[in-house]
Amino acid sequence: MRIVITTVLNAEIVIDQKIHSSIGRGYCLLVGFTPSDNEQIVDKMVDKLLSLRVFMDDKGLTNLSIYDVKGEIITVSQFTLYADLSKGRRPSFTKAMRPEEAQALYEYFNEQLRQKFGPIVTGVFGADMKVSSVNDGPFTVILDSEDIIKK
Repeated sequence: MRIVITTVLNAEIVIDQKIHSSIGRGYCLLVGFTPSDNEQIVDKMVDKLLSLRVFMDDKGLTNLSIYDVKGEIITVSQFTLYADLSKGRRPSFTKAMRPEEAQALYEYFNEQLRQKFGPIVTGVFGADMKVSSVNDGPFTVILDSEDIIKK
């Protein structure tokens, strides 16, 4: 499982030329799954995500969590996070989880966030979405389950 975490001042998802969801300050999360992912991995990733201190305090240090800044969360399913670019010029997506399984884990991920964090907003799995955000910093990090599970 991979999550690209961007701290944002605001973000929105547009589907069919209509705003589907939007947030103010918080996280814009791009979320992708690989075939070895499961609910236990999602649980660990959610716990790690919510405990990160990646927002700046008044001294300019990354000491604040999403809770500390009373932030909001928007999530977007993003199978392209598992693109294989090692050969040729066209990405291969064989490392991405099959859509039916990925959709179930994406919904589970969002439910875990709601249970542990509170209200969140999401995109629509598999939809053609236009995602825009005003990055804060910019500050973007990648949380990969390969790194979390090793520890």
